[in-house]
Amino acid sequence: MTDLSARDLLRRIPKVDRLLAAAELEALHLTYPRLEIVGRLRETLDALRRQASAGTLREADLEVQAIRDRIEERLIRRFRPYYRRVVNATGVILHTGLGRAPLAPEAVTAISELAAHPQRVEIDLETGERGGRGLGCERLLCELVGCEAAAVVNNNAAATMLILAALARGRRVLLSRGEMVEIGGSYRIPEIMRESGAVLVDIGTTNRTHERDYRQALDDEAGMILKVHTSNYRVVGFTSEVEIDALCTIGREHGVPVVHDLGSGCLVDLAAHGRPGEQLVRDSVAAGADLVCFSGDKLLGGPQAGLIVGRREAVEACRRHSLFRAMRPGRLIYTALEATLRLYLGGTEEAVEKIPALRRLTADVNTLRPRAEALAARLADLPALEATAIECASQAGSGSMPAREIASWGVRIVPRDVSVKAFATDLRRGEPAVLTRVQDDALIIDLRTVDEDECVEIEQRLRQLSSVPD
Repeated sequence: MTDLSARDLLRRIPKVDRLLAAAELEALHLTYPRLEIVGRLRETLDALRRQASAGTLREADLEVQAIRDRIEERLIRRFRPYYRRVVNATGVILHTGLGRAPLAPEAVTAISELAAHPQRVEIDLETGERGGRGLGCERLLCELVGCEAAAVVNNNAAATMLILAALARGRRVLLSRGEMVEIGGSYRIPEIMRESGAVLVDIGTTNRTHERDYRQALDDEAGMILKVHTSNYRVVGFTSEVEIDALCTIGREHGVPVVHDLGSGCLVDLAAHGRPGEQLVRDSVAAGADLVCFSGDKLLGGPQAGLIVGRREAVEACRRHSLFRAMRPGRLIYTALEATLRLYLGGTEEAVEKIPALRRLTADVNTLRPRAEALAARLADLPALEATAIECASQAGSGSMPAREIASWGVRIVPRDVSVKAFATDLRRGEPAVLTRVQDDALIIDLRTVDEDECVEIEQRLRQLSSVPD
């Protein structure tokens, strides 16, 4: 601490005008607006005055370069985007907190090429008349899943709400008690049903529901049979559920529409790639479901969207409903979705290769081990941490393949001089932000969700954090 009194230190705090004219701040003037520099400067000077009053201010803190560094730190925080890039090293492939599915390069290119220009959205370029906003995506969906018609809204929760409101308002909707899911953010199927105006009729029990339960509940007031994919949990043991094809048979017999909320919505056979098979959208359509709804940003690998496919009459009923306009997405979502759907036209192998979420989900664990061992070896010279290649387990995430682990390899990081929590915080705060998994007093960098170029960035960040200050 200095021998100067707090009053003396307060007198020595530079004035705003002097600092603004200082040579040390010239580079800031070239980078940031003057108004922002002045604002951050005043904040910094106020902080210095508080330090002086508290007796923690040093003479070195009053040097112009020191003040300039504090101003720049505030400016960097001020201008750093909230929605910024994160390296996902958690092993959760579809991480809801990190935007779920990363877009394929083809989708990114499509957005970048069109975002700055007017683009065809609702104009029929052949006739010059107004056309359908979602036609580009809807025609592709019909081709890919074999449905009569399709519609696109802003997410699958909206799709479910719209379907219930359009087809079953004031009517009884039959739903197995074991499918009354709650998803993150307090989204509950019974509450959504109530908001839509439909009347919930719970069928069977939590662990067992039979065909006879549905048949006994059907009456003149029944407006829909709804099946919901239990996206974030599995019930195992003494269980029974009625599959969609059997429900479609019951629905046809009683003249009641059947809707399948598939949640994550898969277009490729994951079982062929060694993963637990998720029911395919095409199979639900082929079984006779009147409508099937699912997400665009989960196993499909595209942008956030709610996709509704099925019989033309049922889809048109959704289109005519007043909620449809409020729920439809913007042009950039259609652009990214169309580019993603086109990747499926080349077949399963092309989709798996080009769509990041599918590529990470189906990657052979044997290809991850050498990458983990190589990264751990490159980190071996850092005295501030211990790095070891280990076997670990990834997850699909976002309600896809619930409660099923995926074998993976990663690097276990144990910092020597700071706590694991503090080290993980420093990784998140840097540029790029790196999000890891904290497990058993260590950080796990799961290579299933890390691309090769990101390994280089992770290594650079770890070296920065491990360097000893001069």
